[in-house]
Amino acid sequence: MSQARLMDGTALAGRILEETAKRAADLTGRTGRAPCLATVLVGEDPASVTYVRMKRNRCRKAGIESRHVELPADTTTGELVGTLRELSADPTVHGILLQHPMGPHIDERAAFEAIAPEKDVDGVTFASFATMSFGLPGFVSCTPGGIMRLLDEYDVDPAGKRAVVVGRSAILGKPAGMLLLARDATVTYCHSRTADLPAAVREADIVVAAVGRPRLIRGQDIKPGAVVVDAGYNAGNVGDVDFDSAVERASLITPVPGGVGPMTIATLLEQTVDAAVTAARQS
Repeated sequence: MSQARLMDGTALAGRILEETAKRAADLTGRTGRAPCLATVLVGEDPASVTYVRMKRNRCRKAGIESRHVELPADTTTGELVGTLRELSADPTVHGILLQHPMGPHIDERAAFEAIAPEKDVDGVTFASFATMSFGLPGFVSCTPGGIMRLLDEYDVDPAGKRAVVVGRSAILGKPAGMLLLARDATVTYCHSRTADLPAAVREADIVVAAVGRPRLIRGQDIKPGAVVVDAGYNAGNVGDVDFDSAVERASLITPVPGGVGPMTIATLLEQTVDAAVTAARQS
């Protein structure tokens, strides 16, 4: 069997961002107000600082105003909730991104729920999960949403296929499974307590690895011809899939980096412009 074709997230994200920049410029020209994404960072986690800086740079290139709120590491849940509610009430802010992790003393769920659903462009609230699950209008979690766009780009129709999602986080694994289910895939969730994970993976036509453990999914466990989406990112640019062995078995596979990561940011900025367009229409 020949090697898998790479699913190029960088190229697709570039096209999405180009269209997003055009829409942002059009909106700014019509209303005199650029779309605005507020990013909130608690503490100075080096990886989070880097991610936020990268997202702000992408905002600038896309014609989206970036407003950064930096809070000290000892910020309480109540103080963070207050900041997020203020941003939610600010008509000049169209989208809110709360960078995580936030520290063990913060109630992350309480913080996420302080974000108004109409500004939840990262798709982290109960409301966004519900609209994803029921197929209603709303914002998708950015990484799962980006994964679905990649599947569409490479003509992968999930209908009737067995999909295995390895990981059950509230903003990646769970919504990825719900979006696949909405497209008529038969979905199995696997996680740290799954007995005989390799056996489950061997049944999958579509594998979504989103567990945060380097090279957990081995090539020998990939069904020949399966589509492999690696949403993991670990130290040293290593995903959750052992790429070198999996590429010999899969038909399509995402590289790390350059696969899912760029799609996450593209989806975030696209949804920020969507929120701004909706706000302008309602004003």
